[in-house]
Amino acid sequence: MTELPVALRAMPEVSERVRELHAEMTLEEKLAQLVGYWLDQGGNVVAPMQGEMAGGQGGTALPDITRHGLGHYTRVYGTRPVDPAERAAWLWAEQRRLKRETRLGIPALVHEECLTGLAAWKAATFPTPLAWGASFDPELVEEMGRLIGESMRELGIHQGLAPVLDVVRDPRWGRVDECIGEDPYLVGTVGTSYVRGMQDAGVHATLKHFVAYSGSKAGRNHAPVSAGPREIADVFLPPFEMAVLDGNVRSVMASYNDVDGVPMHSSGEYLTGLLRERWGFDGVVVADYFGVAFLTVMHAIAADRGAAAAAALEAGVDIELPSGDAYLEPLAELVKNGEVPVEIVDRAVLRALRQKEELGLLEPGAFEDEPPAVVDLDSPAHRDVARRLAEESVVLLANDGVLPLGSWQDKPARVAVIGPNADRPEALMGCYSFANHVLAHHPGVPNGFEIPSVAEALGAEFERAGLPVPELVHARGCDVEGDDTSGFAEAVAAAEAADVAVVVVGDQAGLFGRGTVGEGNDSESLDLPGVQRELVEAVLATGTPVVMVLLTGRPYAIGWALDGTGAGPDGDGGRTPGAVLQAFFPGEEGGSALAGVLSGRVNPSGRLPVSLPRSAGAQPYSYLHPILGGASEVTSTDSTPVRSFGFGLSYSTFERELVSVDRSVEAGGTFRAVVAVTNTGDVAGSDVVQLYGHDVVSSVARPTTQLLGYHRVHLAPGESTTVAFGVPTTRFAFSDRAMVRVVEPGDVEVWVGAHAADNVVRVVAEGIADLDEPNDAAPVVPPSARRIVTITGDVHEVTTSDRRWVDTTVAP
Repeated sequence: MTELPVALRAMPEVSERVRELHAEMTLEEKLAQLVGYWLDQGGNVVAPMQGEMAGGQGGTALPDITRHGLGHYTRVYGTRPVDPAERAAWLWAEQRRLKRETRLGIPALVHEECLTGLAAWKAATFPTPLAWGASFDPELVEEMGRLIGESMRELGIHQGLAPVLDVVRDPRWGRVDECIGEDPYLVGTVGTSYVRGMQDAGVHATLKHFVAYSGSKAGRNHAPVSAGPREIADVFLPPFEMAVLDGNVRSVMASYNDVDGVPMHSSGEYLTGLLRERWGFDGVVVADYFGVAFLTVMHAIAADRGAAAAAALEAGVDIELPSGDAYLEPLAELVKNGEVPVEIVDRAVLRALRQKEELGLLEPGAFEDEPPAVVDLDSPAHRDVARRLAEESVVLLANDGVLPLGSWQDKPARVAVIGPNADRPEALMGCYSFANHVLAHHPGVPNGFEIPSVAEALGAEFERAGLPVPELVHARGCDVEGDDTSGFAEAVAAAEAADVAVVVVGDQAGLFGRGTVGEGNDSESLDLPGVQRELVEAVLATGTPVVMVLLTGRPYAIGWALDGTGAGPDGDGGRTPGAVLQAFFPGEEGGSALAGVLSGRVNPSGRLPVSLPRSAGAQPYSYLHPILGGASEVTSTDSTPVRSFGFGLSYSTFERELVSVDRSVEAGGTFRAVVAVTNTGDVAGSDVVQLYGHDVVSSVARPTTQLLGYHRVHLAPGESTTVAFGVPTTRFAFSDRAMVRVVEPGDVEVWVGAHAADNVVRVVAEGIADLDEPNDAAPVVPPSARRIVTITGDVHEVTTSDRRWVDTTVAP
């Protein structure tokens, strides 16, 4: 091993209690604090290569396995369906045994997945993170995080493996449904709110996956990442930086990928140099499951488990999860032989003990109380937040007036509810929901909570909304996957006999080949899976008005349904649905939320957190592109999305005006922008006010459009309000040619838009026209709608003391 100045500089500051406890430890006791133990590791496959990686820890009985203590218990509740109260009783007894029978008496930290709610049987299932992004509502996401954290705390769980702060770069990647969106600022603000809510409840959140995991080549899981340092610094890192500096997150998980050949689990440059030394992070870094061993198995940069352990520990991975394949015997041998300095072991142990102290595990009274005898993980409070978040996340992509159904002069007497996702509750839940993550391996075991399908919810909705109750006819039509069209005839007949057809299509979330989206379920195509498009077109051919509802974990290429592109016998200009609704796995209240939107009881207010792609061949794409990243006259391919980031319609209409903007601001300062918004429609509704900007001239190529701030407002018909944005100039920061993050003086443009492509300007340079518009009819922004703000002074170098949040307040 080489000298380790970085490791020694990063030694943590700890309390006297932790220091004294550490001083008593043998090497074996130290290493035991750095690993997890997965009680049900040999069971369901819920982690990559779990079958190949599963192994023992030197014994079959827990007293033998934990004879030197234990750092983590892995997924006590989330590997198989166990009654929460019964499992809590077992866990309390086990923690008391660890205190009583191990020499140092240190309880184990318990971690669990919590991406769409606590991953435990009978626990509430909230919308997937892509729906969090679609809500543009950090405050509501914070409420959700607090509820999830409270459920965890009640069950003796201390650390949650969420949120995912990967910025979406390619919708073909299977894990898109775990992500919040394609804009780093949206990801950072929403994700940091989740962290705050969860940690307010007394448990620790874990940022995933550090870093650039979602930048994998061709959208393939675990694939190499070839992003340059500027893209990593300016796109992938800001959400993590925000959650560390503004959210005080206590845990970070290293990602599986390599960046330019360097696996992140062995990257001291990122895990120690950046994360700890530059940002000041003082929590723990955990390995993704088997990520340390993967340095040998998948990356081949380490000859064996011992070498993998040494590389990961030196880089800054404190805790090996889910078990101790590398950090126990293989690492112990290297330390005893003098090949690995004990100081890097001590560094990680001190961090692990400090975390347990923060969580109260070192207190004498830990687990001396009684475990909960009755546990309600799906309380009215859970369902209320699940309902509100689901309702706010539904995006109306198109509407020719067919919606809402309650507005029809002659109310529909017969409604056909068609499609593979129309009557399947599983279609409402994401990859990391307990149902799709675990119960898929336990057929016949109920979810343990109510989750009405779209068809079931629609049956109750009309009466709830005070409308005449129509006859509902259901026809599946086809499966999510496969090429069986035998159900088309029944679906067509149902549509022909109905006043309106609601066709519910999309995904089935799952893992590693079980489903169409989710971890390991990457796609070469962005067409709807199976024969679902053909089903929609068969129903459209009946002439019955059609509402297409998408329940998906990724955005699909559905230009044929929105604009007629690719539809019909000649591939263009065919029939299109009268309305299209996009819901990203909206959770247990998702069916009711969609039914409410269909009836008109709920006015849709979701906005796209990702661009709606034109085709798979146009990927990877981001609205955050420079001039040469958009459509132009020098290429025959068109990357322009069919619906842009931030797009979403409503049953009302809104007018927005940028009424005032500070004319100048010093680099490093904050300028004020005030937007007036009015509900010009006939019904109450919510608008997401979006402030955009553009750095006119900079030393490196910058995006033509970037989100500066957003704020959700609810307005009655005719009501107006103003939203005041305080915009730090650091929102325009970027890495310069020396890779220093700076704010440069000069002019920036600021405007308000309904979405990222609203009121775009044709930027012409060297004869190349940027056509980043939804279609040729998109308006060109009038000069009065864009304001110039001049950033003055010298180049400002961004430091950790600079503000990252945009403050928004509704002016009185």
